[in-house]
Amino acid sequence: MTSPRRIVLAVMGLVLVAVVAVVLVSDPFAGAKKPSGVADNAAGTSLATVTRRALSSQTPVGGTLGYASASSIRIPSGTPPSAVQQAEQSAAASEATLLSARASLAADAATLAGLQATLSAAREKESVDCAGEGAAESASSSAGEGDSSPGGASADPCTGDVDTVSSDQQGASTDATRLAADRASVSSAQAALARAQAGVSAARSSEAAYGQSSTFTMLPAVGRVVSRGQSLYAIGGQPVMLLYGSVIPSRAFVAGMPPGPEVTELNANLDALGYGNGLTGDSFTAATATAIDALQAAHGIPTTGGLALGSVVFERGPVLVTSVRPTVGANVAPGLVLDVTSTVPQVTIQLSAAQQSSVKVGDPVTINLPNERSTEGVVSAVGAVAKAPSKGGEGGGGEGGEEGGPTIEVDVTPNDPGAIGHLDEAPVTVEITTASVANALTVPVDALLALAGGGYALEVVEGKTHRLEAVSLGLFDDAEGLVQVSGREVAAGQRVVVPSS
Repeated sequence: MTSPRRIVLAVMGLVLVAVVAVVLVSDPFAGAKKPSGVADNAAGTSLATVTRRALSSQTPVGGTLGYASASSIRIPSGTPPSAVQQAEQSAAASEATLLSARASLAADAATLAGLQATLSAAREKESVDCAGEGAAESASSSAGEGDSSPGGASADPCTGDVDTVSSDQQGASTDATRLAADRASVSSAQAALARAQAGVSAARSSEAAYGQSSTFTMLPAVGRVVSRGQSLYAIGGQPVMLLYGSVIPSRAFVAGMPPGPEVTELNANLDALGYGNGLTGDSFTAATATAIDALQAAHGIPTTGGLALGSVVFERGPVLVTSVRPTVGANVAPGLVLDVTSTVPQVTIQLSAAQQSSVKVGDPVTINLPNERSTEGVVSAVGAVAKAPSKGGEGGGGEGGEEGGPTIEVDVTPNDPGAIGHLDEAPVTVEITTASVANALTVPVDALLALAGGGYALEVVEGKTHRLEAVSLGLFDDAEGLVQVSGREVAAGQRVVVPSS
């Protein structure tokens, strides 16, 4: 679009001729009578009114048409399924060790209980045989009868009882020591099992949807649009599905996981896809596991009641695939897989940083498309950080910017996305408002007369009298063809001469 300066220069040449014609025909300051509106100039003229109104200046700036919210989809780091299996096997072995230790403890406890019962009986017998009259009678009988035991051994009951008690005490003491060792073994096995179970819990919470030998078995084509519940790509034949949300999961979805915002998003997605039956909340419940089973079954995935890390991807809405990094058959590893954008068209402008204060979110703009059509839009974001110009020295800002100067990024959203069609990465021109005046005196740009001595004037018509009134210029509104003017004798409602259209 032609700039205000170019318009004025073009007008100057024509108006100089008109001014000369005015002077030749009559003295415009003498108050001579003139026909209404058309007698002074060789060219046809008409009248316009000086008005007071809000005025804005629109500057054409270059932009690039694309899509909003560019982002990247990555494979997250996680625990391989084989490591999870190893952790589960370690926990199973620890549990078996604990069961064995408990069995040994129970057996040794039963043995000790038997020994203690035998010892108790032996002590009772000893107390009878070795106490009072029984002990004396035993001693007398033993003395009168002589040594009647085989081999000459004493048949003294008290002495035998003492020996029995001593033997039983030794056996009980040995078993008590063994029992203490059993208890230590049980305690150690319990601690080992607790560590193994914690390892299983940690492994399951970070279990990845891929292993060391996993490969990509499906990747999308550039330009494909993927919506909620559809497959973005596949690993080992298992689809990785798109869900909607702003929180990127950092853990697997499994029973027993603590509540969190990603669980809220998961429940909402399962419900939106028809598997949740009103499922809400930030907790992983039995209903969540059931809904996951239904989702997996619908996509031909083995039902597990959980979702491994990387088996689903969360984006704010449908995505447009803009680039694909790996190839089908490549090994899966943590890192970048896809570049995507939203499906919302957006124009990105590199605007001169000097104009930052004149543009704000919500300002209306006009987008001129490559097909020579135009559509309206609105400023959706204004950058706060200025960027240095590129090495080529091409700063942003178009005709209204400062060539080679720092720029800020301004994003524009079309009011009618359908008017954009399928254009992407296309150059466009945006008429963006860079200045405004709330209550300005305005006249059509072509009412300006370029004076021979410099400056500008208006040909004011009052009744049948014409006079030239010097004016100072302010803001140009190229879209409306108006300019802000000020002068000592200029007021709203005055009639001024303009060329006939």
